[in-house]
Amino acid sequence: MLEHFDCQAESIQNSLGASSSHVTIQSMLAQLRHKLQALELDGIWVAKPENIRYLSGFTTPKDGKMLVTQNEVFLYTDARYTVQAAKESRVPVQTARFEEVYAHAKAFTQGQKIAFESDALLYKSYEELSAELGASLHATTDLIEPFRAIKNQAEINAIRQAAKVADAALEAVLPQLQAGIRERDFALLLEFEMRQRGADAAGFEIIVASGERSAMPHGTASGRTIQEGDLVTVDWGALQDGYHSDCTRAYSIGQISSQLKNMYNAVLEANLLAIEHVKAGVGCKELDTIAREHLKSLGLGDAFKHSLGHGVGLAIHEAPSLSQRTDDAVLLEAGMLVTIEPGVYLDDLGGVRIEDLVLVTENGCEILTSLPKPRL
Repeated sequence: MLEHFDCQAESIQNSLGASSSHVTIQSMLAQLRHKLQALELDGIWVAKPENIRYLSGFTTPKDGKMLVTQNEVFLYTDARYTVQAAKESRVPVQTARFEEVYAHAKAFTQGQKIAFESDALLYKSYEELSAELGASLHATTDLIEPFRAIKNQAEINAIRQAAKVADAALEAVLPQLQAGIRERDFALLLEFEMRQRGADAAGFEIIVASGERSAMPHGTASGRTIQEGDLVTVDWGALQDGYHSDCTRAYSIGQISSQLKNMYNAVLEANLLAIEHVKAGVGCKELDTIAREHLKSLGLGDAFKHSLGHGVGLAIHEAPSLSQRTDDAVLLEAGMLVTIEPGVYLDDLGGVRIEDLVLVTENGCEILTSLPKPRL
């Protein structure tokens, strides 16, 4: 999927194991508090759902908020989740009506300097916070996200299972990717198959883009009927225990033109070349450059219209970014899960993207997506 420029709990413990331990959350909160101290801030109001789930274990984080101060931490939600939150959350829970949330929080924020996630808060919510918390509010970004970039073993297992389910589902329905089927009908078959195999949902809106539509990097499935001679991009993933997988393959329908075949093989070469260089210590920007320079050498540099990849976890797009805009100092680290997805797109002809999800290790990587990607 292309990057855009997202009390102990028995159920969480069962699915995520060590990620739910009290030691882990206390250690992580200590590091977050240290970050806040360095910025001369007293706490943070957490609104981003992925960060709420990561910190608390609460599995309906869109209906929650969190407050972390130097001495306190609370998950706020409403009465619909009294039982669920008490069972799942590994931090204290306050189940309250809307107006009671701010009243409770104000006792800990009055006169304090409180951070908020500027990329997750609507202006209306900012106004409410400003009026109700009695605090000095300070916009921040990426205070919690770096913790999420390196996965523990339980998170890796969840993503590995999501990838396994997604691969098996596509393999099962691939014989139906033929001339005469509509893009959206194939996408529906694929999503149903993933759910049948245990996925909680599709990880994102499935992309099925055929013919000239394959030149659209985000060509979500349409009513177009797939035809002989098409090259079809399928970009899909599964959601498992809150974690995503992400993979893209391109398939030829009958005989395709030599130009499309050459494009496909060039992208495959860039994909394989970049994967060969994945290991801890390699620069995220450097990895993008390796794939980009290969495509440039084949006259396709201008047709590579997006970054090489992105992190995957609780959000389908998260840190790190493998991009020309990434700072040279940002390096891959063992435990990161990133996509490697070079692509080329030519208007009025079509496009190709080949994507794998890889786990960064000290000396290389483990490829979690297993479907073949043969040379054409």
